[in-house]
Amino acid sequence: MSFAELLTQEQVQQIHDASLEILEEVGLKVRYEPAREIFKQHGCIVVDERVKLPREIVEKYRKMVPPTFTFYARDPKFDKTIPRDSPVIVTASSAPDIIDPVTGQERRAESGDIARIAHLINELPGYDMFSISTLADDAPADQFTISRLYPALKYCLKPIRATTTDHKDTLSMMRMAYIVAGGEEAYKEHPFLTHHYCPTVSPLSMDNLSTENVMYFAAEGLPVYPTIVPNAGLTSPMSMAGTLAQGNAEFLATAVLMQMVKEGTPTIYATLATVADMRSGAYTSGAIECGMLHMAFAQMSRFYNVPCGGYIGLTNAKINDAQAGYETGMSGMGGVLGGMDMFNIGGLIDALKTFDFAKAVIDDEVAQMMKRVKHGISFGPEDLALDLIKQVGPGGSFIVAKHTISRMKTEAVMTKLADRDARTAWVKKGSMDIQARAMKRVKEIMTTHTDSLLSPEIEGKLRAEFPGMVSGELKPIE
Repeated sequence: MSFAELLTQEQVQQIHDASLEILEEVGLKVRYEPAREIFKQHGCIVVDERVKLPREIVEKYRKMVPPTFTFYARDPKFDKTIPRDSPVIVTASSAPDIIDPVTGQERRAESGDIARIAHLINELPGYDMFSISTLADDAPADQFTISRLYPALKYCLKPIRATTTDHKDTLSMMRMAYIVAGGEEAYKEHPFLTHHYCPTVSPLSMDNLSTENVMYFAAEGLPVYPTIVPNAGLTSPMSMAGTLAQGNAEFLATAVLMQMVKEGTPTIYATLATVADMRSGAYTSGAIECGMLHMAFAQMSRFYNVPCGGYIGLTNAKINDAQAGYETGMSGMGGVLGGMDMFNIGGLIDALKTFDFAKAVIDDEVAQMMKRVKHGISFGPEDLALDLIKQVGPGGSFIVAKHTISRMKTEAVMTKLADRDARTAWVKKGSMDIQARAMKRVKEIMTTHTDSLLSPEIEGKLRAEFPGMVSGELKPIE
């Protein structure tokens, strides 16, 4: 598939050169002392917390980033490698709130909600990976992350993306993963968690906790990648070109640090770039400019021969309405055409603050359409169908041709939610809108294949290791 390009090759080079200038002349404020020491050991200029990266150092280490990244699953049949398997569709993550599937009202999300979402994502075919969609308000004070991870592991066999707070939290998460895998060695042979952080905080700063975690996982050889989050007008220049230059510098700095920790560490050029609505300062993750920036960053990733992805196909809508649909659709399609490999697209509304079950199911159908676009148009020996066209001739019909019958279930996406009936048939079926149809599908999924995916033995070991852990039970939606 050929990709759409917003930038000329000259503009791509301009951004690269501008980023090198930023890193060499401005540098970054690096709060984590061991990171400053790593930079210093590898030839960077360190004065107090300011680190400046000479361009020859950046060029040397950025070329060490591998061209692929693999998401491993507990069941290897769900393993995905980008860019080969792109687009990889991932849920958007870490929303504090949820639309209650029974009352329809917004409330704080809990661990039981994560159990339901994990099962939903495990069953929906468009999703490739579960990035834990919400927080868990019922988590015990010292079990913040494992209260989210446990129900995810209990009901999802696909790759899971997780994050942690501090290093103590990270070690607790890894103990849980080792128990589920059958031991540390077994886990490291097939690490089914992908770790994600935002160590580089715009503008041009590296924090303590996320930077420590990224360095830890890079050193351990476990899957980890960072996301850069410049917000034009607030944390980056109020121009997309300036935001691209700064954001690209932030990616390069983080990627270089990872290579300095361990050469050949895979990573992803991952972004959540936006242009602020300066009328209010609103975070506009649903804006078309968010899609444009992602398309441009995808071009930069190809310049560096690194897989890319990010939070795209999002919405600022407060309910699952037409705004949610067009914001998701426009930027999502832009990302596919622009060559993005990974999409954190599913299930969230209100600028990443709230999970909605119906939106997740609708986004699954959107994901299948995106994959169809990426699959492209086949030009095999029989696809042009010249002999058939000659045979049918003017005024004929293709409906009973073997060529039609053999392709009628594969050439087009067989939608299950999008309504294509005549109005009379739609009325006869209850005149349901897509929100109602999606919730009907959610409730059906919550009644099938709902057994725990963890054995009683593993459950017992987890409960012994983490006393007082949440139940993580999946309950039907009634």
